[in-house]
Amino acid sequence: MPKTSARLLALLSLLQTRRDWSGTVLADRLDISLRTVRRDVDRLRELGYPIAAVKGPDGGYRLGAGTELPPLLFDDEQAVALTIALRIAATTPGNGLAEPAERALNTIRQVMPSRLRHRVDAVRVTAVESPATRPAAPVDGDVLLTVSAAVHAREILRFDYAAGAADEPPRRVEPHHVITWDGRWYLIAWDLDRDDWRTFRADRITPHTPNGPRFTPRVLPGGGVAAFVTGTFRGSGDSSGNWPCQGTVILDLPAATVALYTRDGVVEEIGPHRCRLTLGSWSWPSLAAAIARYDADFEVVGPDELAGAFEHLARRFTRTTAGPVARSGQWYRGSLSDVANMPEAPEHHEGR
Repeated sequence: MPKTSARLLALLSLLQTRRDWSGTVLADRLDISLRTVRRDVDRLRELGYPIAAVKGPDGGYRLGAGTELPPLLFDDEQAVALTIALRIAATTPGNGLAEPAERALNTIRQVMPSRLRHRVDAVRVTAVESPATRPAAPVDGDVLLTVSAAVHAREILRFDYAAGAADEPPRRVEPHHVITWDGRWYLIAWDLDRDDWRTFRADRITPHTPNGPRFTPRVLPGGGVAAFVTGTFRGSGDSSGNWPCQGTVILDLPAATVALYTRDGVVEEIGPHRCRLTLGSWSWPSLAAAIARYDADFEVVGPDELAGAFEHLARRFTRTTAGPVARSGQWYRGSLSDVANMPEAPEHHEGR
């Protein structure tokens, strides 16, 4: 938003908070000159706001009752961008904001000039969830606002966490970032009681008020939010941040194809029809089986334990094709597809 438009919105916001404002106080609050205040008031009047002059030593202003935000306060590109963003929010299931986003979209659309209304009406957004994506968890919009406000104000946040024990005391954290990942909202925070970084699912948070004192933000590991999130969710299977077993292979498949069916791995394109896949699991055989699910030729980059797991499974599968095999006192029949479709171990990361 241009600087002038942002200043007009700030001025309008102040005028709506109380009945009368002196020009000097408005200038001080906005850090502008009294002359700029007069000029901005004239601009708001041109946009349709009934701002009356109030007599006094410094002169003052009063905003008439019952006014609404005219669409002309935004330029065409801003108005279109806003409505598209609201449309996406309104069609995203489980985000906790769909219904208010739909109402806001209808309100803005009604006051739009016809030339813009026709443009945004042509935009149709249909949310289609990938079969590999887990259902989104609904989040209360008030929770997101409360958590985000604490992040912005750099105030210690206290909350009950649904994943904890019933008698567990409220969590005390320094909130740093609110993020979305794989259809869910998360809070990245420094846990004061556990003296470590944690990620919390927002749909499990019940905030306590008021917030605690302000804090000085810490440096997030990994060099930034993206690196931290990737390391937390793509390479973690437990609260320590690492799968017990992690390996890398080169698959004879396009990276885009592999990415569609890879939720907790890192996919790197190395050619039109080849990619590098780094994946983690709770055991070496389960990791080998997970890689076999891609049904493509591959090359093991490392470590040696992963190569050994493939050799182990190959011997087992070869024996299986010859008939029943006694294993631990039980008869077992299996195939590559059986092992490949073994369920993954349950999630251990606190935020998942």
